[in-house]
Amino acid sequence: MLQGYFQNQSERTTAVAQKLNERSSTPAQSGDNRGTARFGSLLALVVLIVLAQIPVVSAHGGEGPLVISQQASIAVTLGGIGLVAGCALLKRHEQVSPTTALYGIGVGLFVIILGIIIFDGVTPDPTYAASSMPFPRSWYEVLGLGVGVSVVVASFGIGMLRWPTRPRYTFLGILMGLWISYPYVIRGSASYTHPLGYLIVLGTPILVGYVVWTDRGDVVRAALRDRVARRFGAIVTLLSGIFFLSSSGYLSFFWEEGLPRERVITVLPVNYQLVQWDTLEIVLPQIPLTVALSIGVVTIVGLLSVLIGMNALLIAWQWRLEEGAGITQGTAGTGSVIGACTCGCCGPLVAKIAVLAAGPSVAAPLYWVFVDSSSPLSALFIVATVVIFTATLVHSTEKMDPGVS
Repeated sequence: MLQGYFQNQSERTTAVAQKLNERSSTPAQSGDNRGTARFGSLLALVVLIVLAQIPVVSAHGGEGPLVISQQASIAVTLGGIGLVAGCALLKRHEQVSPTTALYGIGVGLFVIILGIIIFDGVTPDPTYAASSMPFPRSWYEVLGLGVGVSVVVASFGIGMLRWPTRPRYTFLGILMGLWISYPYVIRGSASYTHPLGYLIVLGTPILVGYVVWTDRGDVVRAALRDRVARRFGAIVTLLSGIFFLSSSGYLSFFWEEGLPRERVITVLPVNYQLVQWDTLEIVLPQIPLTVALSIGVVTIVGLLSVLIGMNALLIAWQWRLEEGAGITQGTAGTGSVIGACTCGCCGPLVAKIAVLAAGPSVAAPLYWVFVDSSSPLSALFIVATVVIFTATLVHSTEKMDPGVS
């Protein structure tokens, strides 16, 4: 979607350079500062309105601190979606400038994440008996090896035929295939501490970074020189990280039954994404706040968040180039930022939404296929996110001129 858009806009970028550079003078910087102040004020106002007007209930129906009700959290999320869509449409119809639209979208994304976090916190986690599995657990091994080997073979074939001079694409595809099939190549508890598992997890961000920096590093550096685009990318990166941590259960602002009532700071071995990591767990019931961090969590969540944030950075930069040229048409690329909240690390959230929308009997197969940690297809949430956003970042910027800043 973005590729055609950027191709159509590429011939305009040279003419835009001088105009945008003129806007980067001292008056423009003061304007950016005023925009930042307006953004902060609007964000604070939105939060106060949201927290002051909506009804409250206890988290998960327990006796803990009062939080927003499930219905209200859905309304907050829909309100954020409406704000993002409205800003994008106003920008498209030239009612607001691209810079103003970006600030509005930033507030809208914050409201969306706020609503999702609250919904995830007040909705009980679905539980299913083994009898609800749509197929025997023994199928997991066949599915895992089949999908993993298929990804490896397809990556090798497509890479050799389409990108023979870019073997890094082939290597990335092979690595993703190994990610899916790893639990069935290294069997049993040995897989949790095997060096190959750590190599796959830690090697993925290194290889992705090499691909992006080698192919589009010049464009990313040019985009980072634009203050508004840089701030927008940072906001999206931060919000994505909070979303992924919250939806995967490693960050919670809700008190739940079974949690200690006193402050706890401890380090425990936890299995996360193929292998076992020493995880720092902090429980602060007075706030309430529960957070768990490990090298694995920081690596994976950081990779996904940065990829999404870099896509947002380039979209914002292109919008700013349009503003410098007096062009305010098109909203291509906005969906890729919003769509980030629909994949990667959010399997449990998907299961809750499915239960709410269709009932437990319909949601059970989705849980066992995509959410159960033993299912090979649950790894597709991670693999698909990495591949999609890396590919979008690389191919959507092929025609962009890095000389424009």
